[in-house]
Amino acid sequence: MPFLPCLLALCAAGALALGAAATPLLVRDGLVTLPLAGRLNVTGSQNVLARDRARAKALRTRSADAQAEYRPGGGDFPLSDFVTAYTADVLIGTPPTSYTLLVDTGSANTWVGAGKPYVKTRSSVDTGETVFILYGSGALFGEEFMDTVKIGPLTIYNQSIGVAEETFGFPEGIDGILGIGPVDLTAGTVSGGGTVSTVLDNAVAQGLFRDEIVGISFEPSTCEGTSTDGELTFGGIDPRRFIGRLDFVPITSTSPASLYVGIDQSITYGFKGRTILSSASGIVDTGTTLILIPSDAFAEYQQATGGTVDSVTGLLKITKEQYACLESLFFHIGENTYEFTPNAQIWPRALNSGIGGDADSIYLVVADAGDASGSGFEFVNGFTFLQRFYHVFDVAGKRAGFASTKFTHAVTN
Repeated sequence: MPFLPCLLALCAAGALALGAAATPLLVRDGLVTLPLAGRLNVTGSQNVLARDRARAKALRTRSADAQAEYRPGGGDFPLSDFVTAYTADVLIGTPPTSYTLLVDTGSANTWVGAGKPYVKTRSSVDTGETVFILYGSGALFGEEFMDTVKIGPLTIYNQSIGVAEETFGFPEGIDGILGIGPVDLTAGTVSGGGTVSTVLDNAVAQGLFRDEIVGISFEPSTCEGTSTDGELTFGGIDPRRFIGRLDFVPITSTSPASLYVGIDQSITYGFKGRTILSSASGIVDTGTTLILIPSDAFAEYQQATGGTVDSVTGLLKITKEQYACLESLFFHIGENTYEFTPNAQIWPRALNSGIGGDADSIYLVVADAGDASGSGFEFVNGFTFLQRFYHVFDVAGKRAGFASTKFTHAVTN
């Protein structure tokens, strides 16, 4: 159970941009398309690396014992620093109340109450169970309800949702989380034990779409503000959102990455193929901003780029001359190789203030996870990676898919 942090901006509504919250949702060829709003938090969001590391640690060490370490009422739980996030408007209840929820592939519970309070209606049923979820940089404690949930044109009845009584680490304007990760991530989150059916599980069970598949598309961020620059596709893939082949790999069998949207990959630098990360297991996560790699791999990357660790942001900083010489990274996933260009490797310079950086400096988005290789959870491909590729999570098939998009080689940063 984790959680979706970051808050980015994207003011350019390009081909991947899907309109705003008011934009009609699309239902075509059995697919349901939901626009996502990208947001930037410029207040208190400087420590993006610390936040991402805290989240990764929580995901890596996820267990019932870890959850038990928290007790409601504690006043010293650290608040999270959010830089970027993608949200969706979800209706709950009869009559419905609209909630703005963070979309998270790293967790599977759906809950509300962090911002706007839960409104009980005639479709609300208190299960009598408590819910507790720890997210590394946030947490919630509350009650579990059954209610009617509407996501775009999808009306899901008797959906289990958490209703927060206490929350920590969630920014203003965010009401909760829409968890679309594997159902096993809900294990141990409610007092009754077992797992909690996710919105995807119930949507398929109620015949709203056939295939338990989610397609995710973002685009690179270019300026501060809130824009609709991404989309979720339920029930299949949207071929309009990618270029060329969409290739799948099985979810890794290596624990604990196997609990999530976990994959095996290696990373090389430049066309000479300098090894940065040997074959390793990690996750793809919309709730992480950066690309985190093990400390030994990071040292190799730092040497290859010539960057120095910035004392304020914790990120690698390079000069304009070093940027001119920066080479592509290559992510080897399954039998395919995905190029992560020099421009993709740098933080959007228009958003430097959002991480506490200097306006004219160049920062790299590949960062030190703070742990050595060999943990079974060695990297996190966050949404700075996902902004360059189309991503599919096939829940039932236990596989992850990737494809290039028109933004793979964009130079917007």
